[in-house]
Amino acid sequence: MIPGARLVILGKQGAGKGTQCVRVSRHYVVPHISTGDMFRAEARTGSELGAKVQSYLESGQLIPDELVMSVVAQRLNHPDTLGRGFVLDGVPRTVRQADRLTEIIAPSVLDLVVSLEVPLEAVLQRLATRMVCIDCQTNYSPQYAPKVAGVCDACGGEVVSRRDDNEEAIRTRLELYEEQTKPLLSYYGDRGLLLTIDGAGPVDEVTLSLITRIDERLAKARSL
Repeated sequence: MIPGARLVILGKQGAGKGTQCVRVSRHYVVPHISTGDMFRAEARTGSELGAKVQSYLESGQLIPDELVMSVVAQRLNHPDTLGRGFVLDGVPRTVRQADRLTEIIAPSVLDLVVSLEVPLEAVLQRLATRMVCIDCQTNYSPQYAPKVAGVCDACGGEVVSRRDDNEEAIRTRLELYEEQTKPLLSYYGDRGLLLTIDGAGPVDEVTLSLITRIDERLAKARSL
């Protein structure tokens, strides 16, 4: 295992980013930073900010860049990320956010940006059927269901359908991905940082492919 890494994992909503980010972060012993989890936690507080965040989540609209990156900048300034690295899940989502991320982590740089590629039909099916633990935010699906129905394997919390996974919000998020997030593939590809992975297979196979390919790229880069 190659210790430490600064990674971004991209992909359509429903591509399996959350599940794979957790596994990759454990492999490299770095924090998994999910903007979705952070904002959903804020929404549950009932604060004024939480109410605004909840409206964005339920409509499928992207949360403004300034708000997203201020939260990310604060988290990336913690000792664990500064010392070991991170796996970013859900950010950047726009080229503007990518530029800001470069500024935030300077003089460090990203090691790799991974794009999980999953066909649209499979994504729609996953989003329509996925569930989440209300306590630890572990995601579940028919292919990766909790061992006890309605009970999280990780923490024992209640597993429920996600409120922001209604059909209208799903379609809005996918349209926004095509419009605003997909250009990031060219952005990072031009910088030699992009690694594309087939994310449509079984969860364990995708994890193995991810770690194997990331290890290869990290080893090559660090040998230069």
